[in-house]
Amino acid sequence: MKQTEFQVGAITTTHGIRGEVKVFPTTDEPEKFKKLKKVTLRKDKLEQVMEIESAKFFKNLVILKFKGYDNINDVERFAKATLWIGREDAVPLEEGEYYRGDLVDMEVFDENGTKLGILTDIMETGANDVYVVTREGAKELLLPSIPECILDVDVDGNKMTVHVLDGLLDL
Repeated sequence: MKQTEFQVGAITTTHGIRGEVKVFPTTDEPEKFKKLKKVTLRKDKLEQVMEIESAKFFKNLVILKFKGYDNINDVERFAKATLWIGREDAVPLEEGEYYRGDLVDMEVFDENGTKLGILTDIMETGANDVYVVTREGAKELLLPSIPECILDVDVDGNKMTVHVLDGLLDL
C-alpha cells in the first residue's frame, strides 16, 4: 500500500534564542530540507503545518527556522515533535526506485510464485538494506536488498518477487 506521508525528522531541542530548532533527520538525504517549503509538526495531540523559513546544517543535525516563530519561547514546546511531509513533497523517484514505507506490509513471493511471507521491517546495515520477512510458522527470513535477491517490486500490486540465496532459509 502506498504511503501518503513520510517522517523526515524529529525535533530534539531548541537552537539559540531566535526560534530555531535542532532536527534529527530521519531521511536518507537531509539536504532535502533546503528545498522543503513546509512540514507537518506532530506532538501528542498537536498537528500543525509549519512554513520553513530557513534550513542549515550542523554536524548530523538540521537547524530549522519556522516562519512566525522568532523567539526561543515560541519553539520550546516543539521538542520531541516529529516532522512529516506529504508524498507530493517527497523527492521524485527514478525508474525502479521506491519509498521504503511502500514496502512494509508487502507480500513476498519467490520466483516460483510461492508466498514466503510479509515484509514487516527494513534494517539499515550500511552496505545495503535488509528486508525482514515474517513467515507463518517459521523463523523470519532476512533478505539483502541486492539485485541478485530482489527480482521485482510491484508497489501498486503490493507484491515483491525475490530469489532466496542458498542458505538464507537455514539461518
